[in-house]
Amino acid sequence: MFSHVMVGANDVDASKAFYDALFQSMGGKSGMVDEKGRVIYMHKGALFMISKPIDGGPACHANGGTIGFAMDSPEQAAAWHAAGIAAGGTSCEDPPGVRELAFGPLYLAYLRDPADNKLCALYRAA
Repeated sequence: MFSHVMVGANDVDASKAFYDALFQSMGGKSGMVDEKGRVIYMHKGALFMISKPIDGGPACHANGGTIGFAMDSPEQAAAWHAAGIAAGGTSCEDPPGVRELAFGPLYLAYLRDPADNKLCALYRAA
């Protein structure tokens, strides 16, 4: 449905270290840095990128926005969350675990990255 997600960061190096830890916990690779200083991750056919804002203004998070990452298991989601905390992220929302929602149970884990973007690891049982 989407081609990519890009988040802004004022400290691209700190954000790269954070996202390297997250993607490695999911079996992905460290981000590649392009000639414009943007960090690019490719995983399971999707792109995730980090960049200083093109307009030169400060990066800020989307109030009410969340970026969700699909996980292969609850254990992978828990490892993702732990890797994010260890790499400078902060836990937010409820603690990681199963939430009973109208469309079925989901394992969810939420983090804020170094630029305060809200992220979610989501595992949906078959």
